[in-house]
Amino acid sequence: MRVITLEAEDDFGGWRDTVRGLVIDHVPPDQVGWQVGDEPGELFAGQVQLAPLATGVFSVPRPFIDLARKAILHDDRERFALLHTLLVRLRDQPKLMEDQADPLVRKLEGFAKAVRRDIHKMRAFVRFREVHDDGATRYVAWFEPEFHIVRANAAFFVNRFATMRWSILTPQLAIHWDGKRLTEGPGATKADAPEGDSIEAMWKTYYASIFNPARVKVGAMLKEMPRKYWKNMPETTLVPALIAGAQARESEMVATAKAKTISGGNIQAAWEALREEAMGCTRCHLHRHATQTVFGEGPVDADLMFVGEQPGDQEDLAGRPFVGPAGQVFDRAMADAGVDRARVYITNAVKHFKYELRGKRRIHSKPDAGEITACRWWIDQELALVKPKMTVALGATAAHSLFGKAMTIGRERGRALELPDGGMAWITVHPSFLLRLPDEAARREEYAKFVADLKAAAAAAS
Repeated sequence: MRVITLEAEDDFGGWRDTVRGLVIDHVPPDQVGWQVGDEPGELFAGQVQLAPLATGVFSVPRPFIDLARKAILHDDRERFALLHTLLVRLRDQPKLMEDQADPLVRKLEGFAKAVRRDIHKMRAFVRFREVHDDGATRYVAWFEPEFHIVRANAAFFVNRFATMRWSILTPQLAIHWDGKRLTEGPGATKADAPEGDSIEAMWKTYYASIFNPARVKVGAMLKEMPRKYWKNMPETTLVPALIAGAQARESEMVATAKAKTISGGNIQAAWEALREEAMGCTRCHLHRHATQTVFGEGPVDADLMFVGEQPGDQEDLAGRPFVGPAGQVFDRAMADAGVDRARVYITNAVKHFKYELRGKRRIHSKPDAGEITACRWWIDQELALVKPKMTVALGATAAHSLFGKAMTIGRERGRALELPDGGMAWITVHPSFLLRLPDEAARREEYAKFVADLKAAAAAAS
């Protein structure tokens, strides 16, 4: 029997290179034992690795590579052998990956699904705390992953917090970013991480100010935020008291909303904390295929807020709302209406790009009611922070999000409407509607109506 030793639990490269040789050599999976690093090898005592493996290449379906990259990160000790077995079967059954009823495919897909969920939980629930060393500021977080995902997730945190010096400590290993270079260190304990800082106090103040007990569904909250992560999240210490004192807090929130102040007026810091939280959103399935969360932008004390449908292809890549073709129409109409984009807050009802893949093109697909409802949480928080005098719904999806039900643009357009939370709203078409009109005359007519809507909404907000 061949005994293969991989360098680490997440050593996909080592497994791939080795298993390629095993398959070319026609070594059956039951004649291979896998181990990691210096782990005990009693099972294979007295056995040695045979001659070097053959080299060469052979093609495998892309879905298998994608599956293997994730399944390798699981903690099941048989994962290496199971993937080897699936790879051998694929050489004779090239369509095997399409058979979701096959027990081996289903088992490994289950591994990959669990790993993907753990990756997203890490992105959503890591909480950095500020520390000072050698006169410089560093941000340190503690996280306990279920699987071997830390290295696989490192690039996300490097890209997201490129200008910060930070460390993420886990029981298996620690990763450190100094602004230029990513390094690794040994595993740590919870005691190695700081307990709290001024940012945590600000975040708790923000969370308490926007918490709405009437909308809390404990089952849904536990599904999205399991209790195992609560000890690392400062806001969760507030939840029992917030629920227990619901009526008193709601009255206080109304007063806070009228004052338009959070933590001594530090609304911008609260918004930044909200945006950071949204970057790891997994409230619906759309996050799995989108490039990133596209959050709102603009001054947080804006009197006028615009809500669109969802990011498009260019917005998904840029990470900003309304920068594609519809955004160009929107900018021109805003200028013609005398509205300064830099002085309004712009966001979308749905924060991830929903699309259908046609060849290499990503074609926009309209969000459904479930996706709109899942993302409504973020819109509610943006409204709670910005508190605009007028919110403009650009299209039916935005109107559905704001009013909690389907709205007919033709019937409701052209007048101020009261939102369920008491704010005021204006409904008009989405600028992409103007791009889809069949002839130039129709486009000119509808564009003029759109500009008139923007003027009227801005006047109502002044």
